[in-house]
Amino acid sequence: MDDGRHARDDAVDNAQAFLDTPPEGEEALSPERRARVDALGANVIAALKTCYDPEIPVDIYELGLIYKIDIDDDDRVFVDMTLTSPMCPVAETLPPHVEMTVAAVEGVSGCTVAVVWEPPWNPSMMSEEAQLELGMIY
Repeated sequence: MDDGRHARDDAVDNAQAFLDTPPEGEEALSPERRARVDALGANVIAALKTCYDPEIPVDIYELGLIYKIDIDDDDRVFVDMTLTSPMCPVAETLPPHVEMTVAAVEGVSGCTVAVVWEPPWNPSMMSEEAQLELGMIY
C-alpha cells in the first residue's frame, strides 16, 4: 500500500517538474515574471470579457471565441480568436476592437489579434455561464 502512495507522489512530482520545465530553447520564468504574466493575463481576460458580438448578449471570452493568449517578454499580447462563422457580420470590426481593448490594459505594450478558423467554433465551446444565458445547454 505504501508503494502506491510513493508511486503517486513520484508521478505528481514528475508532472510538476514537467510543467516547470520550459520548452526547448526557452528560459524558465522567474517567480516575479510568472506573477507579472499571471496578473497581466487576468487583466487581459477581464478586458476580453467587455467585448461582445452585438448580436449575442454574451462576451467573446465566455462564448469561447478566444483560443489562445500569449504574452511575450516585452508584455506584448498575442491573441488567437475565431468568430462564430466566416460570414459573421462583425468580422471586419470585432478583431480590431479586441486589439484596441487588450492594448489599453495597463501594463500591456501592444496587442496583435489573429483570426483563426481551426478548430471551427461551435456552441459547445461556450462556458456553462454562456450556455445558461443563451438557454443552450450542451
